[in-house]
Amino acid sequence: MSDVQDTTALNPAKARLEAGELVLCLGVRLARTVDIARMAKTAGFDAIFIDMEHSSMPLETAVQISVAALDVGITAVVRIPGHLPNEASRIVDGGALGVVVPHVDTPEQAKMMVDACKFPPLGHRSTGGPSVHLNFRRVPGAGQILNDATLVTVMLETPEAIANADAIAAVEGVDMIMIGTNDLSTEMGCPGQHDHDKIRAAYKTVGEACRKHGTHFAMGGVRDNPDLVSDYIGCGVRFILAGSDSSLIIAGARREAEALRAIPMS
Repeated sequence: MSDVQDTTALNPAKARLEAGELVLCLGVRLARTVDIARMAKTAGFDAIFIDMEHSSMPLETAVQISVAALDVGITAVVRIPGHLPNEASRIVDGGALGVVVPHVDTPEQAKMMVDACKFPPLGHRSTGGPSVHLNFRRVPGAGQILNDATLVTVMLETPEAIANADAIAAVEGVDMIMIGTNDLSTEMGCPGQHDHDKIRAAYKTVGEACRKHGTHFAMGGVRDNPDLVSDYIGCGVRFILAGSDSSLIIAGARREAEALRAIPMS
């Protein structure tokens, strides 16, 4: 197989997005071994969302899981803790196929992260030699291949961010916008009310901005209400953060404990 053919399906989740299909993503907060990538693939997820903002996970562990995901054929995206460009660039250099940037309120913040994650002429990412994504081979046009494969996702989590949604979606190199519904609802004075009129209006606003600029639309924090999930898919959402390793472990363990507790004792 040629080098070019090897790279055509480098990011399977992005390929699904560009085909208009739904992407299901598993949040990774507790897992610290590469097994989680294979487990997520077996469970039917398209991507894993490695959370460095709300966990103690170090860079090295996030990178190891990301490289394992490459071999399994599942997309690893990493939510970095903040807006430091080197946090983003080291993650994508290490093996992730995407960066998720929390608390982006302005197009200027979004552009700064594009600069860190995309090679020229789109950004200013530094070249660090042959890439793990391309099996450390020198491939012609590697910068453009990696630009195309890397998902830069910005999270909108405040009223200011929603007001700036159109300008943020217009930033070249921003591939996807994600609403962080829990933080947004808290900021809007309706914590946990994911079906509140303010939240519904926010999804409509962001959906329109994404359609206008050809940007993918992602959702975090909404999964337990199928009707509401359907409504937001109707707004254009195609990438869903569908639970995390911690929430699924608790749910499964609770079901098992309840089943065993219900067995009569002789």
